[in-house]
Amino acid sequence: MNTYDIIVLGSGPGGYVTAIRASQLGFKTAIVEKESLGGVCLNWGCIPTKALLKSAQVFEYLKHASDYGLTVDNVDKDFDAVVKRSRSVAEGMSKGVQFLMKKNKIDVINGFGKLKANNKITVTDADGKATDYEAKHIVIATGARARELPNLPVDGKKVIEYRKAMSLESQPKKMIVVGSGAIGVEFAHFYNAMGTEVTIVEFLPNLVPLEDEEVSKQFERSFKKAGIKVMTNSSVESVDTSGDGVKATVKTKKGEEILEADVVLSAVGIKTNIENIGLEELGIATDRDKIVVNDWYQTNIPGVYAIGDVVAGPALAHVASAEGITCVEKIAGLHVEAIDYGNIPGCTYATPEIASVGMTEKQAKEAGYEIKVGKFPFSASGKASASGNKDGFVKVIFDAKYGEWLGCHMIGAGVTDMIAEAVLGRKLETTGHEVLKAIHPHPTMSEAVMEAVADAYDEVIHL
Repeated sequence: MNTYDIIVLGSGPGGYVTAIRASQLGFKTAIVEKESLGGVCLNWGCIPTKALLKSAQVFEYLKHASDYGLTVDNVDKDFDAVVKRSRSVAEGMSKGVQFLMKKNKIDVINGFGKLKANNKITVTDADGKATDYEAKHIVIATGARARELPNLPVDGKKVIEYRKAMSLESQPKKMIVVGSGAIGVEFAHFYNAMGTEVTIVEFLPNLVPLEDEEVSKQFERSFKKAGIKVMTNSSVESVDTSGDGVKATVKTKKGEEILEADVVLSAVGIKTNIENIGLEELGIATDRDKIVVNDWYQTNIPGVYAIGDVVAGPALAHVASAEGITCVEKIAGLHVEAIDYGNIPGCTYATPEIASVGMTEKQAKEAGYEIKVGKFPFSASGKASASGNKDGFVKVIFDAKYGEWLGCHMIGAGVTDMIAEAVLGRKLETTGHEVLKAIHPHPTMSEAVMEAVADAYDEVIHL
């Protein structure tokens, strides 16, 4: 019998991080993966999309070289080469995880794992050969895949999901993107920058609907300015793929409209990978497509745990990693704090970027807080002006009574690299005045945080 202390099912940023931390804590550890190490995030999600977006950004810079006093002739893109670069970045990351598995003496078991009674897992490899493994603790980290709507069936050719969107053989002339969460808007931006005519369809009244309303409005303005057609309060009712391209029937407030395109990208959320892994047989409790766990990620079956996209909470790579670490540290008997889900940063990597943490202004008001709100536009930032990235702003929300930092919302160039200040500040229970008195370097984009806080307390200098 192949026996371990901990077996992790799935090797995404939840699974592989869990396995490494388990190994560091002295557990004999194995990881089961049916495809590529690193899961969706490294192979088909977070990382390769950022590579595509970087190519789009460089292309945009070259097209606007004259804005910087430079002359560049015959600027063009090689779509195939852009996709190839993205794939090679993903391969490099997956190889990096292979190296980490070896370094941490973690056994990698290739195949599809299914839980059995008495803490056993049966792994079936590509040839159909099944092998049994046993562990004191089994951590489910099987992640999620693109959700499919009944009226928008994915055929992989004319109606595609994110995976196909980053490896298309040729660039479409026209694309409809359904859904304006992070995945939808990142692809809308990439294809628009590459020269595809893009229409984005969102059921809710605002693009990026989970963000603060002011951020959503600014983002929509920027998208429209970039030439993307935006349809909010709209839904794709049906698609006709019988002709050369695809015809989508879109229901709007004004009535129905037929849109024609080469391809429709469905980006309407995710569906957890919890089928056929033995949950029903073991009687593991689920609720609305998620595995039910406690603060330490234990399921209702002793010795079985679940983390990442398969449990409630934001489906984000950094959340899955944190959950996995918390889970195995608790198993090891360390003193562990439960994760504060109110302090999870969210990032969107379109242009402009969006980053946020904590409550929106609306949520803070609804929670009954008396608030101080400060805002600093990048149009007033020296660094933003010098670098030609003046779109966007930083917005901060404080509790008027005690000075608690309730929320921080940013839209602009490079803001995804700035949000950690707010996350750390909130974790350390900082107050507005402490942020204000922490000297920020000039000229940087980051000093906009200090300026926004100054605005909240009526001490702003540069507005």
